[in-house]
Amino acid sequence: MSKKGFNSVDEYIAACPPQSQERLQTIRETIKKLAPEAKEKISYQIAAFELNGRNLVYFAGWKRHVSLYPIPAGSEAFERQIAPYADGKGTLKFPLDEPLPLKLIEKVVKLHMKANLKRAKSDG
Repeated sequence: MSKKGFNSVDEYIAACPPQSQERLQTIRETIKKLAPEAKEKISYQIAAFELNGRNLVYFAGWKRHVSLYPIPAGSEAFERQIAPYADGKGTLKFPLDEPLPLKLIEKVVKLHMKANLKRAKSDG
């Protein structure tokens, strides 16, 4: 997969490994449902959503997993929930051979939305 010069999220997903594409679409739809006013974009050559002029969340497809970036700040209970998926600095990796944890993904997006709104209010 060449990761250069994508013009749209559709183009990005189509270039990802076939085994990850359905999960990427599910993540995309989940974000759209929770943040209908967010705009899709390509940032750092991966799929992303922007809200209030700021990046909200990024997602990417790979051969063995799909990823969501960055990991938002959350409670101790949230930290325990994401622990099996946390990888490296700020990355959540969801293996393709396990069910996609949609409730957890929704929680991640909601935490990002809350932080985004707080930043937007302090900016304006």
